[in-house]
Amino acid sequence: MAISSMKNLFKERKIPFLFSFFLLLIFVTFILISNSQKSPVFIATDISQHHSETPISSNPIISQTQLNPITKDSNPSEDFGLNDTKNDELGVENFDWKLCKGAVAVDYIPCLDNSEAIKALKSRRHMEHRERHCPDPSPRCLIPLPDGYKLPVPWPKSRDMIWYNSVPHPKLVEYKKDQNWVVKSGDYLVFPGGGTQFKDGVTNYIESIEKTFPEIDWGKHIRVILDVGCGVASFGGYLLDKNVITVSLAPKDEHEAQIQFALERGIPATLSVIGTQKLAFPDNAYDMIHCARCRVHWDGDGGKPLMELNRILRPGGFFVWSATPVYRDDERDKKVWKAMVALTEAICWKVVKKTFFDSAGVGLVIYQKPVSSSCYENRRENNPPLCDQNNRSNSSWYASLDSCLVPLPTSSSGNTYEWPAPWPQRLNNKPERLSQKTDNEDIFDEDTKHWAALVSDVYLGGLSINWSSVRNVMDMNAGYGGFASAIIDRPLWVMNVVPISEPDTLSIIFDRGLIGIYHDWCESFNTYPRTYDLLHSSFHFGNLTQRCDVVEVVVEMDRIVRPGGYVLVQDTMPMLNKLSSILQSLHWSVNLQQEQFLVAKKGFWRPHDKVRK
Repeated sequence: MAISSMKNLFKERKIPFLFSFFLLLIFVTFILISNSQKSPVFIATDISQHHSETPISSNPIISQTQLNPITKDSNPSEDFGLNDTKNDELGVENFDWKLCKGAVAVDYIPCLDNSEAIKALKSRRHMEHRERHCPDPSPRCLIPLPDGYKLPVPWPKSRDMIWYNSVPHPKLVEYKKDQNWVVKSGDYLVFPGGGTQFKDGVTNYIESIEKTFPEIDWGKHIRVILDVGCGVASFGGYLLDKNVITVSLAPKDEHEAQIQFALERGIPATLSVIGTQKLAFPDNAYDMIHCARCRVHWDGDGGKPLMELNRILRPGGFFVWSATPVYRDDERDKKVWKAMVALTEAICWKVVKKTFFDSAGVGLVIYQKPVSSSCYENRRENNPPLCDQNNRSNSSWYASLDSCLVPLPTSSSGNTYEWPAPWPQRLNNKPERLSQKTDNEDIFDEDTKHWAALVSDVYLGGLSINWSSVRNVMDMNAGYGGFASAIIDRPLWVMNVVPISEPDTLSIIFDRGLIGIYHDWCESFNTYPRTYDLLHSSFHFGNLTQRCDVVEVVVEMDRIVRPGGYVLVQDTMPMLNKLSSILQSLHWSVNLQQEQFLVAKKGFWRPHDKVRK
């Protein structure tokens, strides 16, 4: 019987079929097992991005009143869409995108344009109306394009001229016409390199500072600068020639679109104000802080604004103040200067140079922060007092300004604080603050090697990105700044974002001579729409979607990225598929590569609605 049955099976050709089916089953099983494992790049990134001796925890988000994103009359469901859609139910067919409403829609910044929250403020005395007031829920409406918008002028030409129709704001042209900030010329806005204090041009101003005080040594000793009240950021723009990277900082105020101009020019910049809350930077970060007629009352509110500069200025770092109280003798200026003398002495800053530039008719003073706390301890009066480090939060996110002095750090050997190595050596030197935790030095080395290989082998050659069009880059979860370090030789700059829910590595980023900022991606970022060419993240969305709505995060990414710009995400395939669905609904072109990379390019598509006013 058995032999007879076998003959029948061969006749009916069932054996080849069963054998083929068995092979197919083995192949499918192998694929499923392989996909369940992390690739070597995944594993390396997981170590470099998420390793911490303490578990990652989410900081509480401040509660905020539910407000319409722009006007109190509009229907939130009409503007936001998908209010009832859960992250795990997302599909392209579910999206019905709408344009944001209102006169400011084209330049809408959700956390700075929350008019209802601003109207409800009890005080504006300390610039509270220029601080963050985020709507809850975050908006899901899309930002319309300005009429006649064009792709950016390429760098380095963009430093000197940008398309007027892309940033159609004429107010500064008229308001500062005698100071050569910006001039309209045909279809362009042209930036001649002038400024209120740059009467001989910003290049001469920069050269004069170094000649006055050679210890500054642009691009070697001084690498990372904060320019407070930056205007159109020409100071930071021209310092790039010296291998100095400057964060140009100003509020969104009556100086219309100055930060938008800066970013359109390809110059690092962010919106913020020294009001009642700390700036989103770590302690002891900047090599130098600069203020040229920046309109900040440094001695106001008991000196808190200047103490905030002291907090973020590196020990031994410099504050360059170019303002009329330094060199004029009228009663108002003399009063301000006297207050400044008293305050700087109280916080142990010393004057290393005070000078007047005859040809320009302006002067400046250069202060230096101490390198040890000994001066604090030897003051006649303990005012302002030293901060109690045991009761002081390390985070500056939504934290009130200090009214005390932060004790200065020491080296790992207990000696006086040591300045970083000269640039560019400091980029890859192990920062002193790394040694404060065990194993961090090894992780830093592995992180640096990992990103150097990934950028060289995959990012620059293996993905469909036209890097020649990329100037303004943001790393959404920067870790130690390895991505920015690996791409340092290209003509671009990276804003390294350290999310508040992840290990705090921002001090290390600044120690390396890079720039960065704290942020919570459950909220909108402090930048204008259409200001970045590329957003990058690496295994960030898994943690993020446990706290935030992924649709709102992608809408914010769409707000930030310019038409023609990119999103580059490394993540798990389920997460990439989820992001791909949302981005495709926004008419982005999307490519998934090597089962861990998503490259999406933004086009000019917007919903057909006209902007409703």
